[in-house]
Amino acid sequence: MSRFKIFIVTIHIAGWLLFMAFPLLFLNGGENSSAISVLKNYSYWLFGGTYIILFYINGYLLIPRLFLRKKYIDYAILVFVLFSCVYVIKPFDKLVINAETHTNISFPEGGPGFGPPPQGSNVPPQDGMNRPPMNSHQGPSSSANNNAPQFNNQHQPPGNHIPGPQNRLHFDSTSLFIFLMIMAISTAIKVVQQWQLTEQRAARAETDKATAELSFLKAQINPHFLFNTLNNIYTLAVTHDESAADSIMKLSNIMRYVTDEVTTDFVPLQSEVDCISDYIELQRIRMNDKTPVNFTVRGDIQHKIIPPLVLMTFIENVFKYGISKQEPSIIDINIDVAESAVSFFCQNRIFIRNSDTQRMGIGIKNTKQRLEHLYNGRHLLYITNDDEFYTVQLVLQS
Repeated sequence: MSRFKIFIVTIHIAGWLLFMAFPLLFLNGGENSSAISVLKNYSYWLFGGTYIILFYINGYLLIPRLFLRKKYIDYAILVFVLFSCVYVIKPFDKLVINAETHTNISFPEGGPGFGPPPQGSNVPPQDGMNRPPMNSHQGPSSSANNNAPQFNNQHQPPGNHIPGPQNRLHFDSTSLFIFLMIMAISTAIKVVQQWQLTEQRAARAETDKATAELSFLKAQINPHFLFNTLNNIYTLAVTHDESAADSIMKLSNIMRYVTDEVTTDFVPLQSEVDCISDYIELQRIRMNDKTPVNFTVRGDIQHKIIPPLVLMTFIENVFKYGISKQEPSIIDINIDVAESAVSFFCQNRIFIRNSDTQRMGIGIKNTKQRLEHLYNGRHLLYITNDDEFYTVQLVLQS
């Protein structure tokens, strides 16, 4: 049994012990003998057992199988049946009457039980008999024959009356009130537990969805990146460029980074910078002098982490859509590392075909989703497209 279940069982036991202690506190009159008499009385255990059974029937049977499944009519019918049973059993009324009978407790007049009459009053003691009151027309001989004392209603204190069973309430309102309280508490506890369980399931499902979506986004980015790089090396091999061997080594480093570290959520910033450097060197081989690339890294990148390939989407777009063989262009890529943030900036001219616009939007959208998953509320991303320049500014807070 887990610690949580042990804690729940302990709470239930402590709650019911406290509930069962209330009758002893109010019915024992401060005497230990009275408390023992109450404990020995069947009505005490009938009182406690009735409400304990009601609590668990409602909380663990009716609520899960009827109320939470929106079978409200069936639930209302069964609750009414239980209500009728309590009305017939009258557990609290029986508890009080038996405690009054078997102990020396006296209750105030008009209360659940009736004690002996005050001294000096003409009110007869109660013995469970419904005796008719004596009047002034009955003589001493009648009283002597009946072996009963005379009572004259004219000498009773004002406002005093003879209590008896006919003055009791026709229903046990206290038992019904406790019934409603027990049903309300068990319903509230079970509904709150179900709400918490639903929230946990929703949070778990959201986490699983985010993990699966993140894995999908990584898988979608990586083949695209490798495809472009392999195309570049293929061009070098076809043209018998002397830098083909060096390019293959750089690609090997990139592939090692992608396969070994991209499966984690965060990698050292140094690994990401090395991958970007190798990628830029591969791109420089196929570019002419019309497209200079300015790549700078400022700040201490040690002990900093970053999501793998999160910057590569923007860099891929720079070299894929910001290079023209006919027109001159310039590419700026800057990484600034501060104590509490990593800033990324890139800018390039736009040389893009309409057919590539949708593909470019998918890559940016996927990167935004990754940032939302990993840096929710802790990142800033600005993308502008003004004056034929495409600019990306990204700030990742630690």
